[in-house]
Amino acid sequence: MVLPRIAYCSPVNPAASGISDYSEELLPYLGQYADVTLYLADGLRPNNPDLMRSLEIRPLRRLERDQRRQPYAGIVYHIGNSPVHADIWRVAQRLPGVVVLHDFVLHHFMLWYAANVQRDVQCYVQDMQQRYGAEGAHVAQLMIRSRFTDAAFRFPCCEPVLAAARGVVAHSRYVEAHVQALRPTLPSVVVPMGVPLPPLIDRTEARARLGLPLDALVLASFGHINAYKRLEAVLRAVLELRHEWPDLRYILVGSRSPHYDVVGCIRRMGLEDTVMITGYVPRPVFEDYVAATDICLNLRYPTGGETSASLLRLLGAGRPTLVSATGAFAELPPDVAAQVDPDASEGDLILAYCRLLACRPDVAAALGAQARAYVAREHNLDRAAQGYARFLARLYGWQTVQRWRPAPLWRVAATEETGRAASPPSAPDAATVVAVPPSDPAVAATMTAACQALVELGMTEHDETLLRAVAERLAEL
Repeated sequence: MVLPRIAYCSPVNPAASGISDYSEELLPYLGQYADVTLYLADGLRPNNPDLMRSLEIRPLRRLERDQRRQPYAGIVYHIGNSPVHADIWRVAQRLPGVVVLHDFVLHHFMLWYAANVQRDVQCYVQDMQQRYGAEGAHVAQLMIRSRFTDAAFRFPCCEPVLAAARGVVAHSRYVEAHVQALRPTLPSVVVPMGVPLPPLIDRTEARARLGLPLDALVLASFGHINAYKRLEAVLRAVLELRHEWPDLRYILVGSRSPHYDVVGCIRRMGLEDTVMITGYVPRPVFEDYVAATDICLNLRYPTGGETSASLLRLLGAGRPTLVSATGAFAELPPDVAAQVDPDASEGDLILAYCRLLACRPDVAAALGAQARAYVAREHNLDRAAQGYARFLARLYGWQTVQRWRPAPLWRVAATEETGRAASPPSAPDAATVVAVPPSDPAVAATMTAACQALVELGMTEHDETLLRAVAERLAEL
């Protein structure tokens, strides 16, 4: 049986994008349903050895030629509001495929693309005027002068991407509805964003590693720090809460936008001794900060239509979390996250929720437990991979959708028992390396014995690609 071949175009680490993590977590599961070739922007060298061992990786500039020589059964482009998607967008305009729209608002990306790739910012200005009229032209003039304004979120600039797409994958009903409003005949689907269920790490041990006081009330926000994260409203609540919890800590875990003076804001409110900014931290440290936090605040307004992987990791780790009741975040069930309206009541709601969760550990624990169960049920990686496969099959006319491989190409999930990422087995078992399970028990036994013999000769999990190839040849025989 020949697996459907798909071209998968995405940033991966070390490209600075949350979509890099997203793809590296999804790909081993998607690889159960199709033969995936990963296409990367020129100069991007993956630092994940599992990608190198398990997938064919090719430069993005060769995709059009490869498609002419041996057409793929599906092409997937990941597009987000970040410069790391520039090469992907350049190819997607010439070779239509399925666009995974991570952000409905691509305004900032399109401005950057005009200035740095087209090298003609007036193209952006003209597009804004033609598409959105006088108001769009006015906002464009502000933006090219670095006078960034919330009004930019009213002009998504995603219309060219939708016009060049053969289909769209969205991660929320919010984005799909907006896509359908702009292009009603474009095939689209909502596929839940998949994340590995984070480890459950002991709170006391995490605080000890981070040097945080064991008895303090700890609040934290995670992700890139910018003007849309509602931090000033949170800081005003922190000022009030500090009267009741003098040892309160508020931690900002993430990189800082150069266009937002968060340090100055903290200083003006006199919170230098209460608020800490960590900058970017690696995943194990991120997980420790999550475990050490009593209440997470994941607020943002206005929204670009994004679905936040960092939010899903907080919920999956069982942390009680506040979110803004807007965009995709408003789709969360009320028993999974505390919803904060981004209006005049915002500050009062933040304060009330924090007081409730701090004073009622039983309520906080129940909210966290329901959040973890929700992520495990609705946002697991296998469900996400199935959603991709079914949509690609419908759009490209695959004869069948089947899990051709019985296990993910590599392990990405965390184990609750150890609290840390699971280690791969010392050698792959036969089920891992067989691409298409044979129906004949005698053939299956022969293949298992052959694979085991190769392992005994010294092959390890690092030789999984070769083992799989041998198993496939045996299946053909």
